[in-house]
Amino acid sequence: MRSLAIGVDVGGSHISCAACDLSKKNYLTETYSENPLNNQGTLDEIMAVWSQTIGQTIRKTGVENIAGIGFAMPGPFDYANGIALFKGDVKKYESLYGHNISYILKEELDLPNDFPVRYINDATAFALGEDWLGKTCGFTRSLSITLGTGFGSAFLKNHRPVVSGDEVPATGAVWHLPFGDGNADDYFSTRGLLNRYQIRTRQELSGVKELAALASSDETARDLFVDFGYKMGVFLKPWIEKSGTEILVIGGNISNAFHLFGKHLQDYFAENDLHIPIEVSELKETASMIGSAILADDFYYQQIRPLLSEM
Repeated sequence: MRSLAIGVDVGGSHISCAACDLSKKNYLTETYSENPLNNQGTLDEIMAVWSQTIGQTIRKTGVENIAGIGFAMPGPFDYANGIALFKGDVKKYESLYGHNISYILKEELDLPNDFPVRYINDATAFALGEDWLGKTCGFTRSLSITLGTGFGSAFLKNHRPVVSGDEVPATGAVWHLPFGDGNADDYFSTRGLLNRYQIRTRQELSGVKELAALASSDETARDLFVDFGYKMGVFLKPWIEKSGTEILVIGGNISNAFHLFGKHLQDYFAENDLHIPIEVSELKETASMIGSAILADDFYYQQIRPLLSEM
């Protein structure tokens, strides 16, 4: 029996992957591979880097031991059929639009036609990884969010994503919900924080890391993180209560500044009689690789496959 599976995390400027042992529930650090890429490259250029990176991990594990490959993929993407739908204002990977990624990869990597290559939303993969080996392991209902270039989220119940019903927003994602003058993605993201700093100070910063470094001496930077934590509490509380969430886990680059906004999120919850643990991911992007590798488990995949079309 093939017990190893490769999980792939597709980022905006790089691709990384590693194998997991599904039978022993282990993440195999020594199989990690990563390469930078240009998301504005041609189809052939992008697929060459993807295939090269996955091939590096396959060589470390042996193809005969691999049960399948799972992708933590940003949207828009046809997760059930493996077809890229990037176009328009996404401004990344547009050259992949309409192509069947599985077909190309199997050709590039010389894999059989029936070799499992599967896909899931990247925020959901992060949540599944946390559920398998991270902070939400042992909980029945969880909410995992990723804060960075965008605002990712996934609700889990009994180890499966919740993507419909009264307990969660449509698709199980919160980024598109109205907030402030736009939507939640506009507010709770890197560009949201940096835009608000620029409006107040007329200074343009390179990223949240720079903004966080200023917080000890810059009152505006400090205030923006206080506001970020408080407003996140306001935004998330109704959905945490509706979904019966037992634990909140935060990942993504902005989670590195949790010491600047976390207390204000916790205080808002406590002051409004919501008492759940809030944890910062220790797995980080590793969680996405673990969560996507789990897709190679046929039994589990058949349970969640009907949900993929709603992501």
